[in-house]
Amino acid sequence: MRTDRFLARLEQEQQQPNVPPPVMSRTRMALLWATLGFYAAIVAAVLSTSWLVRLDWQLMLFRPYKQWPGLHAFLDYFVVLGQRGPTAVLIAAWLSWRCWRQRTLRPLLVMASALFLLNVTVGAAKLGMGREGPHYANVIGSNEMFLTGDIFPSGHTANAVVTWGILAYLATTPTARRTLSVIAAVFALGVGATTVYLGTHWVSDVVLGWAAGLLILLALPWCEPLIALVERRLFALRDRLLGAPAPSEPAPTRRRGPQPLPTAARQGEEARPRGEPAVAASRPGTAARAVGGGVRLRQPNGRAHTSRPDHPARPVSSH
Repeated sequence: MRTDRFLARLEQEQQQPNVPPPVMSRTRMALLWATLGFYAAIVAAVLSTSWLVRLDWQLMLFRPYKQWPGLHAFLDYFVVLGQRGPTAVLIAAWLSWRCWRQRTLRPLLVMASALFLLNVTVGAAKLGMGREGPHYANVIGSNEMFLTGDIFPSGHTANAVVTWGILAYLATTPTARRTLSVIAAVFALGVGATTVYLGTHWVSDVVLGWAAGLLILLALPWCEPLIALVERRLFALRDRLLGAPAPSEPAPTRRRGPQPLPTAARQGEEARPRGEPAVAASRPGTAARAVGGGVRLRQPNGRAHTSRPDHPARPVSSH
């Protein structure tokens, strides 16, 4: 096993990824509405005791765990990949390492948001429809709805879709996203089929669980602004607790324009008698200096003009 690439990655400088978070595009919105319609169709099919309920009973009476008993020991462990506790701890450990490497809290906040939506939506559906599981069914052929159960939709299946799908959602390259999407699909399909094999869920429970988990993944971009706000607040709180200095504000930009004269220059202007013209060079290269009580103006051609105090000075341009 080669570890040089892994060790080289550990030695890299921590930095945030340049990939922007997913947005609610038209394609994602279309998939969301299609999945929502599929969700409603499954619920309507079960409520009306349609062919889907008959399929549920046929597989339940077939009892797959008795047909292939050799798979039972392996699938008892495999189904753990859909339980919320073990998978959440495993995925959270990986995302915590990513947060440390990328100096961001977004991966963990995305996972927390997805699990919150999963508990609220799937939990409310379970309690609201109250369907009994195959092992507690009362009447053959009935939909077993609005009783004391809580297995519709399948929580194992929905949790497998969400927890493993989060890895694909947070991927930063197209190759990684495709690879992790395939892995998440394999785990979600496998966990759902395993619950049917063990007899803990109807087929319709599993199908609705797939739809419920996919709805959460498709709706996550709506949570991104709130996730970014919470991340900024947490970082600001960390800085206050650690006593880190607040970022300094940029200095105000000075307006360009005529600047006021220095104090000494204003006093000189005020001290000059009114009516006496100021001596200045009217053309480039003209220099002025005081000579014998007057002012000698040196022209660019070398000629000099002396202005006496008793004679008014003429404009330089007259020479």
